[in-house]
Amino acid sequence: MSFVEYGEFMKEGDIAIVFLGHDSMFPVKLQHGAQTQTKYGVIRHSSDLIGKRYGSKVTCSKGGWVYILHPTPELWTMNLPHRTQILYSTDISLITMMLELKPGSIVCESGTGSGSLSHAIIRTIAPTGHLYTIEFHQQRAEKAMEEFREHKVDHLVTVKSQDVCKNGFGVANIADAVFLDIPSPWEAIGHAKSALKEQGGRICSFSPCIEQVQRTCQALEAHGFTEVDTLEILLRIYDVRTISLQTADLGIVAEDVSSTGLDSGSQLGQSSVCDNSSQRTIQFKSAVTPREMVGHTGYLTFATKSLF
Repeated sequence: MSFVEYGEFMKEGDIAIVFLGHDSMFPVKLQHGAQTQTKYGVIRHSSDLIGKRYGSKVTCSKGGWVYILHPTPELWTMNLPHRTQILYSTDISLITMMLELKPGSIVCESGTGSGSLSHAIIRTIAPTGHLYTIEFHQQRAEKAMEEFREHKVDHLVTVKSQDVCKNGFGVANIADAVFLDIPSPWEAIGHAKSALKEQGGRICSFSPCIEQVQRTCQALEAHGFTEVDTLEILLRIYDVRTISLQTADLGIVAEDVSSTGLDSGSQLGQSSVCDNSSQRTIQFKSAVTPREMVGHTGYLTFATKSLF
């Protein structure tokens, strides 16, 4: 089992996700004789996990239960150890689509960071594609390669530790797409152009500041890229709740409402009217955003290598 090939049953050495709830989950490596502690009690790998189906509901020692899930790239993004700031699924989905990635694609990436985007790219280009990912920091590069081996996707990725702005990607004229997540992406545009196939290809640069975007766009135009476009993805979470409002007593009683032939809640969709003699309360569903939320993450600049 790997992040791109899903087995039905859990095996020793697998990475699995212990799911306690949408806001509480963590990865665990399955090993005979090992135990994992949760707030619901202990899970014993040999008897509770290994040999069971993924998606199983597992009872812990205190009587509570958890689900054991496959480690998809999306779940790994939510649970990976943070060595750097990472990209989340909102941005990743747009990057994957706009770079036109598919099975068999060759992709160059810099920098690797914590490997959030890397795992999503690998899943998309498998089983015949390949990812060349560059990480400036030697220890982060080594840790990323260790995780790729542990997740059984190392045959689909090559990790290098070097300065992409000075030394490029180490490949030429083979990439279908290039992704840049570095402080000065404009310095790597020339190397990105060299890495892309001669018949064209797509490039994406992720930058948190608009000044970075401006310099990157200038470099893209200087190197002959076309279809330069910058997008920003803003994710808004809505919390659905029941609202109760007291209405003014206008002398209308329940019998007056029923005499109109209308249901007491029909004028308010899913609302309902409660008549407690002296006061009337209307209940209805409402969707509101949290007062504080993560807004801007970064700008995504896309371009196409010119065929001429």
